[in-house]
Amino acid sequence: MSHTYDRRIFAYRDEFAALALKGKITVPTYAEPSIFHVCASIATLFASPRLTSERISEAHFGEMIDIFELHEGWAWGQLKSDSYVGYIQSECLTPGSNGATHKVSALRTFRYCNANIKSPASGWAGLNAPLQVKNHEGEFAQLQDDSFVYASHIVPIDGKASDFVAVAQKFSGTPYLWGGKSSLGLDCSALIQQSLHAIGIACPRDSDMIEYELRQDKKFNLATGKAQRGDLLFWSGHCALMVSESQMLHANAHHMLVTAEEAEPALARIAQQSGKTTSRLRPPPEWSGASG
Repeated sequence: MSHTYDRRIFAYRDEFAALALKGKITVPTYAEPSIFHVCASIATLFASPRLTSERISEAHFGEMIDIFELHEGWAWGQLKSDSYVGYIQSECLTPGSNGATHKVSALRTFRYCNANIKSPASGWAGLNAPLQVKNHEGEFAQLQDDSFVYASHIVPIDGKASDFVAVAQKFSGTPYLWGGKSSLGLDCSALIQQSLHAIGIACPRDSDMIEYELRQDKKFNLATGKAQRGDLLFWSGHCALMVSESQMLHANAHHMLVTAEEAEPALARIAQQSGKTTSRLRPPPEWSGASG
């Protein structure tokens, strides 16, 4: 029965699994998770406990993660934000919940040592990073680790952007990075995921997961006819979004950037590598500023 459980989002290995999977997956050992949160500006999630293994995703500063195993400088766990499972360096983690009260609404904000833009920056936090604000000092918010962020770069944890396409467009020119999900570098699915997260919409990590989940969501319709701003395009292993009737935006390995380009030639180019689109999904017009 275990073959029905996707290892990307179900925490199990051949010899080890989350206790919640007992009775569903048979392995020698089960474990209850311990909650940690990320203390690094960005932390890479690896496929195996080696720095040379595949980078499969990232975790923002402040993101919470269920940890099932700590061993020789590595932690194996599952992100709370999108259920992704992998290995993360234990030095990037701090025990306990971060008790987030706010989240980052800018593409990236620096964390300063003092409430002063001239003070040294101890790190940064990317779009959607969850933060615990414990105090305000002038134009700055003080976080649980005593660093300071510019208050206009954050919103309450339930705050939402109004247009996920506009959020995605802010990433234009960002380098393409397999497994990345920040303004330092991200991949095609992270561009969609992080933009939807910014308007308060839950979204899986990988393009096939996004396509499957959104096709089940009654808020989305299979789009036909003329393309519309906000339409999401899917191929085998790739995804993009329309920013107008004729232009699409995507993080892609062709340009190695997040790029807006004319859809017609881009579709022809992608078809040579990935075939035709498998879906074009249309979100509610209020999510993208489309006319409906």
